Amino acid sequence: QVQLVESGGGLVQPGGSLRLSCAASGFPFDIYALSWYRQVPGKEREMIANIISKDDLTWYADAVKGRFTISRDNAKKTLYLQMNNLMPDDTAMYYCNARRRAIGTNYWGQGTQVTVSS
Repeated sequence: QVQLVESGGGLVQPGGSLRLSCAASGFPFDIYALSWYRQVPGKEREMIANIISKDDLTWYADAVKGRFTISRDNAKKTLYLQMNNLMPDDTAMYYCNARRRAIGTNYWGQGTQVTVSS
């Protein structure tokens, strides 16, 4: 059974930090491209960071570049998102995603809420 379980969200003040985790099971984690998305009510879900299995190459959306860091631990089958210098505009539900285009599989977690407010 495929599972992606996010954790680490919460309420944080502007300028603060959070570290999101996404624990995976049920599929070969190390060969999947992994991403973090976020979504606010009324808007489409948007990719904010991505890390591919080969060479651990990363990509970031402009809105988070320089503040967020995506990483993966294949031994623990866990994806991370370190978020620093958080701003109110970062408030959203954050989702992890695992995708393997070659075989058409695409998995989502249930999401974890991040709220940045003073």
